[in-house]
Amino acid sequence: MAFLIIVIVLLALLLVFGLSVKVVKQYEQGVLFRLGRVLGSRGPGLRVIVPFVDVLHRVSLRIVTMPIQSQGIITRDNVSVDVSAVAYFRVVDAVKSVVAIENVYAAIDQIAQTTLRKVVGQHTLDETLSETDTINLDIREILDVTTVEWGVQVTLVELKDIQLPDSMKRAMARQAEAEREKRAKIINAEGESLAAAALGDASDIMMAHPLALQLRNLQSLVEIGVDKNTTVVFPAPLMSTIGELGSFLAREAAAATPSVPLPLDAAKPGMPRVPVNGGPVIAGRT
Repeated sequence: MAFLIIVIVLLALLLVFGLSVKVVKQYEQGVLFRLGRVLGSRGPGLRVIVPFVDVLHRVSLRIVTMPIQSQGIITRDNVSVDVSAVAYFRVVDAVKSVVAIENVYAAIDQIAQTTLRKVVGQHTLDETLSETDTINLDIREILDVTTVEWGVQVTLVELKDIQLPDSMKRAMARQAEAEREKRAKIINAEGESLAAAALGDASDIMMAHPLALQLRNLQSLVEIGVDKNTTVVFPAPLMSTIGELGSFLAREAAAATPSVPLPLDAAKPGMPRVPVNGGPVIAGRT
């Protein structure tokens, strides 16, 4: 009987000891309540409390990563977009995080969603896409002001994804394509301008040195004949030379041909009759 009593006492002492000893980890902070009243915070280590009288709440001080669900937002220029983000926060005052609010994680999730919708709705679509750093900073500042009473510090907010309607994607693609075409045309025009200036300088040089044009024509013929094609190219100066040569040969042939006497009746009206070598009269022009 006595042995049973000793065992019961030992078990009771062991139970009381187990309820009295609490371990707070390095990344945690404990909030001690005694009969419902806050006695303060307790640091990491072995902590002894009064069983059935004290309650120790452990609060993690590590940075928490919280994804913000995608929100359907209408921007200032009336474009519907779906924006999601991610927030990083940590508890800096364990007592406030337990006493001031019931569930700090759910509260930050909800306030982050509403703040994201509010801030993005104040910007246009172009600003939302290009000024993400400014939007992130605005959201973090608003969350910091709201959560300071909860003992929470928001360290970082980043926009994670921005989903655009398909019609807006197509419009932006057309805009980007038009912008690229504009740049290409401007570059092409600048190249044509530079080429025209270079050709003007080259023409001035060729005017001063006529043989340079002939050499350039010969070089072009060599380049064309590299591929062993059957195309025959005659430069313009060569064609004019051939034409002049043909006219010269025609004149020489006409001058070398002897004159043939014409009958008197074959003479055209208005043409005087001229005797040839004392012979009959032939028609000729005066």
